[in-house]
Amino acid sequence: MNIPFFDALANGQRFLIAGVGGGFDIVSGVPIYLYLRRLGKQVTMANLSFTEFGLTNCEEISPGAFLVNKQSADLPYFPERYILEWLSSRGEESAMYAFSNEIGVLPLRSAYAEIVERHQIDTLVLVDGGTDSLIFGDEPGIGTVVEDACSMIAASGVAVKQSLMAMVGFGIDHFHDVNHHACLENIATLIKDDGYLGAFSLTKDMYEGRGFLELVDYLNQNMRVRHSIVTNSVASAIKGEFGDHQVTPRTSGSELFINPLMGLYWTFSLPAVVRRMGFAAKIENTTEMDEVAKLIRSFRIGSRLRDRKRIPL
Repeated sequence: MNIPFFDALANGQRFLIAGVGGGFDIVSGVPIYLYLRRLGKQVTMANLSFTEFGLTNCEEISPGAFLVNKQSADLPYFPERYILEWLSSRGEESAMYAFSNEIGVLPLRSAYAEIVERHQIDTLVLVDGGTDSLIFGDEPGIGTVVEDACSMIAASGVAVKQSLMAMVGFGIDHFHDVNHHACLENIATLIKDDGYLGAFSLTKDMYEGRGFLELVDYLNQNMRVRHSIVTNSVASAIKGEFGDHQVTPRTSGSELFINPLMGLYWTFSLPAVVRRMGFAAKIENTTEMDEVAKLIRSFRIGSRLRDRKRIPL
């Protein structure tokens, strides 16, 4: 038995794995990176980033897009650089790019196109920690979807053979007011649209699962100023923790619900998801992220939002 997502991966040769929502999203792509590398595929990485690039000495390859390498400045917050270091410690070398979280769809699309051309990419895999990227726009709560939407709509306009999405951490975005009843309804809609490519679990015994857990530990040790809530929640779930299991001080004062669903990857056709985004056309020609945020807010003000419902389990 196999799922269409892995068939699509088998059909590609040169991949770009990109984190859509900023911060640590690219960490969710590392298990896929490790899987592809064992298949002998060429893999480049990128991430929408909150890093302060004016302090990094990184080469700017296009407006708001930077090439990260091991010679980049050693900042307390710089997940892209630390991921490169970790990969290098395992004998892996990958090109890593980072996008400013201030640019809109048009410059971000140009940055994606530049990387695709440089590395002759045939397959894009956008990755998200959490599931708030699976937003159509009329949900009762949409989490931190602005950066995700900008990345997805920008990447969907780049000419490649395949554009895919993978997200891990179902339930984590409850912390950001995502309604998971609406999330499951969206997945059902995408199944009807033939845009759903299947789901799979990351386990602690897999080569890729062990790598993910090692990377999360490495980032926790080296980026003590800001631990990732999402990656630590997924790691806790993979280890078999349950309920209000606290790892980072960033979640103190809140009650977590760590559970096995958080280790599950959901996968989709990127164009299929973008076609369901009601605000996609409105933000298509933006140049700054602030524009994206304002236009999504405007869309929601003028839309009839779904009722907030609980999952009846």
